[in-house]
Amino acid sequence: MTSQVSSPAEQADGADDASESDRAVGDQRAPASGQEGAGEKEVRRLDRVIIRFAGDSGDGMQLTGDRFTSETASFGNDLSTLPNFPAEIRAPAGTLPGVSSFQLHFADHDILTPGDAPNVLVAMNPAALKANIGDVPRGAEIIVNTDEFTKRPMAKVGYLTSPLEDGSLDGYQVHPVPLTTLTIEALKEFGLSRKEAERSKNMFALGLLSWMYHRPTEGTEKFLRAKFAKKPQIAEANVAAFRAGWNFGETTEDFAVSYEVAPAGAAFPAGTYRNISGNLALSYGLIAAGHQADLPLYLGSYPITPASDILHELSRHKNFGVRTFQAEDEIAAIGAALGAAFGGSLAVTTTSGPGVALKSETIGLAVSLELPLLVVAIQRGGPSTGLPTKTEQADLLQAMYGRNGEAPVPVVAPRTPADCFDAALEAARIALTYRTPVFLLSDGYLANGSEPWRIPETDELPDLRVRFATGPNHELADGTEVFWPYKRDPRTLARPWAVPGTPGLEHRIGGIEKQDGTGNISYDPANHDFMVRTRQAKIDGIQVPDLTVDDPDGARTLVLGWGSTYGPITAAVRRLRKAGTPIAQAHLRHINPFPRNLGEVLGRYDKVVVPEMNLGQLATLLRAKYLVDAHSYNQVNGMPFKAEQLATALKEAIDV
Repeated sequence: MTSQVSSPAEQADGADDASESDRAVGDQRAPASGQEGAGEKEVRRLDRVIIRFAGDSGDGMQLTGDRFTSETASFGNDLSTLPNFPAEIRAPAGTLPGVSSFQLHFADHDILTPGDAPNVLVAMNPAALKANIGDVPRGAEIIVNTDEFTKRPMAKVGYLTSPLEDGSLDGYQVHPVPLTTLTIEALKEFGLSRKEAERSKNMFALGLLSWMYHRPTEGTEKFLRAKFAKKPQIAEANVAAFRAGWNFGETTEDFAVSYEVAPAGAAFPAGTYRNISGNLALSYGLIAAGHQADLPLYLGSYPITPASDILHELSRHKNFGVRTFQAEDEIAAIGAALGAAFGGSLAVTTTSGPGVALKSETIGLAVSLELPLLVVAIQRGGPSTGLPTKTEQADLLQAMYGRNGEAPVPVVAPRTPADCFDAALEAARIALTYRTPVFLLSDGYLANGSEPWRIPETDELPDLRVRFATGPNHELADGTEVFWPYKRDPRTLARPWAVPGTPGLEHRIGGIEKQDGTGNISYDPANHDFMVRTRQAKIDGIQVPDLTVDDPDGARTLVLGWGSTYGPITAAVRRLRKAGTPIAQAHLRHINPFPRNLGEVLGRYDKVVVPEMNLGQLATLLRAKYLVDAHSYNQVNGMPFKAEQLATALKEAIDV
């Protein structure tokens, strides 16, 4: 869920960046609309909070987290989220594989990650508690739904005795709340069955947490009434459960303190902001690219986690000249997209790792045809089906080399959810300018995570308009003017783009090697050698910005990342610098071709450390191209790096 808000800088000033998170403030907020408080309670100010909602996959934890995130965005906090879905479509209820969680980190200052460990865990059942307790630091708050801690649910996850009674949670601030019972009691007047009423317990929990952290409530009530507009009784029941949760926090003695996290007044430039996920930002970037290119946008796609949201979103925007085609399989999807590129559209296909493997032959065809095509790959854990709902960065070498023959393809990688918008525009620029397929490598962490995004003005967007071929471009020896489909622009080496049906521009199309210039079928060895080298030179010659290095202290160690590792790496670097350890940081958006100054940058440092969510794929490329002793730091557990974990690893690398 998203929410458009004005700039945090315009909403409030005086945001407190201090770390005195227990300092009390004297103000008292009003209760939720239509409710009355039962007396004032202490209000403490925090500079940041990490909350994790966890429950069964049917408990609505993602919806709960989305709504809390939307209200947090509208309040003006900086934020970062980490939804964590079960890998199975519907794992058995109450089991560890079926646990779904949503973590939100929000603050009154600039933050970069969803946080390493939750300050508050909301556990809807024993499985949620057991699956997440290992991440919760001592002293943190745990809110548990006591109604679920009965013999059978506890036995499912191996609890021989109740953790609420055996002393195993003594190191935490535990709040036992009978969420199910309280929800059913609050909804008696609606005449719902017990099962129907129980479904609203996530809204009761949301109301309680909204009271605890002073979140706005009007947006959630409006959302619920809109979501269940065709079932007004269900809508009002959810609103009632939400308000009951708020009132419970306000009146119960178990919650003696509530907390306030001020808006991030100085974190962002002035502008209009909204909360946005990576897949949504990428979708908007593709729409903007089509608009800026003055071309229809065509998506040929086959549903696959975690890329399907892009298909869902783009299908809503026919009014912007977007056409979406859900094909019968991955091969048909990219075939249709490549056909659309031949027909003069800005063509896109979306997929994840297994789908990239199926699309590889057609990507090679696009290399041979030299047509613009965006291949959006949202990486997930592999190989094969792997971990469909978990994140990984292990498709880099597949994007670089996963085709037969010499088939070079540019690779662009966004670094944050909001950056997916700009990365989509950049991938489109390269594809259209150089007439080539382009890989846009995102991943599950970016796709599902969210953060504030400043909505750009249209005059800030790049001009991506292209000129189609309109007539002959070559003169034969006898003076005849003809159209040569492979006569290249001397600056970009791009061939002309001729829309089918344009009189006089008929030319051969297909996967067999082309003759230079004419595009006729050619088996000549010298011509093949020339065409292979020319296609490679076209990719090598793509103009990309130089790599920017953040090195305020003249460090001897450089940490180099790509893609979604940006947030954890930057947070780790901040920690090290705050402790007095000099370290330099750089982050790659363009991986093929590399920035032209990358070799010179690498040569300036005694050590180069490359953290990746794979077994060292970027490090392998760096060693091969620049003969640099890049040190890999790798993780492939389906989760993003933690900042503290990276800070420790980088400090050890520096000290060796």
